Amino acid sequence: MDTKLKRINKFLSEAGYCSRRAADKLIEEGAVTINGEIPEMGTKVAAQDEVRVHGELITEPKSDFIYLAFNKPRGIVCTTDTRREKDNIIDFINYPERIFPIGRLDKYSEGLIFLTNDGDIVNKILRARNNHEKEYIVHLNKPIKGDFIEKMGNGVPILDTVTKKCFVEQIGKSSFKIILTQGLNRQIRRMCEYFDYKVAGLKRIRIMNVNLDTDKGKWRHLSEVELTGISELVNNSSKTHDN
Repeated sequence: MDTKLKRINKFLSEAGYCSRRAADKLIEEGAVTINGEIPEMGTKVAAQDEVRVHGELITEPKSDFIYLAFNKPRGIVCTTDTRREKDNIIDFINYPERIFPIGRLDKYSEGLIFLTNDGDIVNKILRARNNHEKEYIVHLNKPIKGDFIEKMGNGVPILDTVTKKCFVEQIGKSSFKIILTQGLNRQIRRMCEYFDYKVAGLKRIRIMNVNLDTDKGKWRHLSEVELTGISELVNNSSKTHDN
C-alpha cells in the first residue's frame, strides 16, 4: 500500500477485509478502531496507524489477490459476519485466506458468486451504471400465462422505481431465463410478485463473462482469460477519488 492518507473504508477494502459498503456498516456499528479509538465516518488513516475490526489487527494482504467463482447452495448467506450468521459463506468455503463476496445472492437463491480480497475490483463491478450482465434461471410456482414474459422484459415498477428493460426468455412451462444489469434488492422475486407469481427456484448461471461450471457448493479460481475479460469489461469504470 502507498503511504498517503486514505479513508478508513478504502483502507479496509484495499486490505482485503471487506467492500467499502460493508466497511461503512462496520464503522457505524463501532466495530472499527484506529489506534484504539472508534473513528467517525470518513476518518483517514496513515500507514503507521493501527486499524482493528472486532479487535483483529488489519494489515495489507501477504500474497497476490484472490479471485474465486463459487456455486452457492440454497441456504448459505452472503455475509462476512461469521459472528452472528452461522450459515455464512465464509465459513462454508473455509478458504485459508481472508476473502469476501462481490455482491450477493439472497439466502434462498443459488448459483454463481465471486469472492475476492481485491477491494478495487469489487467497487468497479458493483457500479450499476456499468451495465454488467448477470444471467439467471427462474422457476415459478405456477405455469407462465399471457404476456408475463413481455412485461417482465419491458420494466416492472418495484421499490419506487421501474426496472431497466432486460432480456427475458421462457424456457419451460413455468420457467424462464433473465439477464439483468441491475442489482436491486430481491429484484427478480419482487418483479415476479408484481404479476402474482412466486419464485420457487432461482439460480444465477453467469456473471459478465464467467459461466457457472462447478458443482453446487464447490469453488474454483478464476482463470487468467476470465480475469482479463473482467478487466476489459470494467475498464471504463472511473476510480472513486477521495476528498
